[in-house]
Amino acid sequence: MALIGEIAVFLMAAVVAVPLFRFLGLGSVLGYLAAGLAIGPWGLGLAHDPEAILHFGEIGIVFLLFVIGLELRPARLRALRRSVFGLGLAQVVVTGTAISAVAWTLGVPAGGAWVVGFGLSLSSTAFVLQLLAERRELTSAHGRAAFSVLLFQDLAVIPMLALVPVFAGGFSVPDDSIWLDLMYAATAVAGLVVGGHYLLRPLLRAAAAEGNYEVFTAATLLIVLGSALLMEWVGLSLGLGAFLAGVLVADSEYRHQMEADIEPFKGLLLGLFFMGVGMSANPGILVSRPELVVGGAVALMTGKTLLTLGLARSLGHSGKEAVRLSLILCQGGEFAFVLFAAALNRGLLEEALVDPLIMAVTLSMALTPVLVWAGERLLVPRLDGTGERPFDTIDDPPAPVIIAGFGRFGQIVGRLLSSLDIRFTALEISASQVDFVRRYGGKLYFGDASHRQLLQAAHADKAGIFVIAVDDMEASIRIAETVRQHFPGLKILARARNRSHAHRLMDAGAHYVVREVLHSSLSLGEQVLKSLGFEDSVAEKVVSIFERVDEDTLKRQQAVRHEEKALMQTAEEASEELRHLFETDADTRKQYRRSVELD
Repeated sequence: MALIGEIAVFLMAAVVAVPLFRFLGLGSVLGYLAAGLAIGPWGLGLAHDPEAILHFGEIGIVFLLFVIGLELRPARLRALRRSVFGLGLAQVVVTGTAISAVAWTLGVPAGGAWVVGFGLSLSSTAFVLQLLAERRELTSAHGRAAFSVLLFQDLAVIPMLALVPVFAGGFSVPDDSIWLDLMYAATAVAGLVVGGHYLLRPLLRAAAAEGNYEVFTAATLLIVLGSALLMEWVGLSLGLGAFLAGVLVADSEYRHQMEADIEPFKGLLLGLFFMGVGMSANPGILVSRPELVVGGAVALMTGKTLLTLGLARSLGHSGKEAVRLSLILCQGGEFAFVLFAAALNRGLLEEALVDPLIMAVTLSMALTPVLVWAGERLLVPRLDGTGERPFDTIDDPPAPVIIAGFGRFGQIVGRLLSSLDIRFTALEISASQVDFVRRYGGKLYFGDASHRQLLQAAHADKAGIFVIAVDDMEASIRIAETVRQHFPGLKILARARNRSHAHRLMDAGAHYVVREVLHSSLSLGEQVLKSLGFEDSVAEKVVSIFERVDEDTLKRQQAVRHEEKALMQTAEEASEELRHLFETDADTRKQYRRSVELD
């Protein structure tokens, strides 16, 4: 019963705190931290042993990294190698060296200063990935860069832990056991990759063949936890094993089912981990040594933000991308706890220094969601166009068609026009997408199509059709308004995400709007009807009628949005007509009375 009561306490704290903090716009991570602090030993004392909670909650990080691995097919992972060993390596080396130098200057011995510096250079994988997932930014430019840095940091923990006894031994040459451990680690990673490639799919196939949902879920959990335990057995991180397992099955036909099976466990256990971090925070140290804890947290976050910002800008990231990346990586990480504990056991650091450092790291984690929230509202909006690559010089002659947005949607429109030798000018706001398309010989210009200067450079005054194919809803509205205001002669054809987006585009001046999933859904629906036995001509006619009625409804709804008074008047007229019919028609009265009796 005591266990059930403690579980109920955690659930109650999460149910109260998380919705409140999300309502305030601060995110669920900060809510979990606050909940943990409230029920922990330094709060109400309703839950104890934060170390046990952290250890158990670490499984949530394992599941999170497995899901991330599922999203990264091997080809995509290879594409990240430059970011991992470029920005990731630079961030750890530069940040670690800078913090080590500061610690050494403040009187920490050289070996301990190295542990402090490189321990604090690491960010929190759990916090950052959860924040990115919450904000739906995992696939954004700064999200991919952050993941690359975190992946390198996870890999860097291995040699860092191996070097702790080296520094503790007075920088002597490591004994054979360390090199043996590194060999075991490399062998285990290679074994997991090779063995997983040949064994994981047969295992999943056998589990699926049982036709039992629980068996497949159990097999999924076994793969994740087994891979994680194998890596831990050889001294690596649990998360690395889970991540590799996810990558290995990312191309399989079972990846979506596995992700669905893992998701509930991941969410609950990650929340438990964050609550454990909140429970472990000791406000007493904050009161007794505020200058070290608060000053350390502020200095850590400020230094990491500035260093990461400079590195990201020097490696070609735009101003907004660099700011977002530096803000989300500014905190200390959970691996710092591991490094500090190892250094404490070896005598490299004293407990009087380790306790405030751990509290400073915890405080930096708690402040990160607030800093990201503030940065998005106060800093990023001021960077529109600041420090970023200006729009490209367009040297092509005027074209009859301009396409804004050259992702999957815009490229199909462009390929169709190219097949008929119809010239077009393509504009794209993502510099990485522009560079990618150009790498394969495509012609594409960088720039924000909502800026009048770019449209003038693209000869919009001499074009006849303007296609808005961008994915971002707000950006597409701004583009449509700019085109309508400055180039009223252009016919605007736009892509809409949904019905509401379509209405807004029509308000902004779009002449024709296509909802991106409508035609593909109708095509599939037509095949469903045919598979049910409908004749081809009948199925096509039904779909055609449905499409026409749906488009007419969309237009009527658009008219209604601007004529609410007319709608109310129409409703009143209809009600009056029904009342008149009821009063004058005997049959209607009889049917009404009969329906009442039946009720």
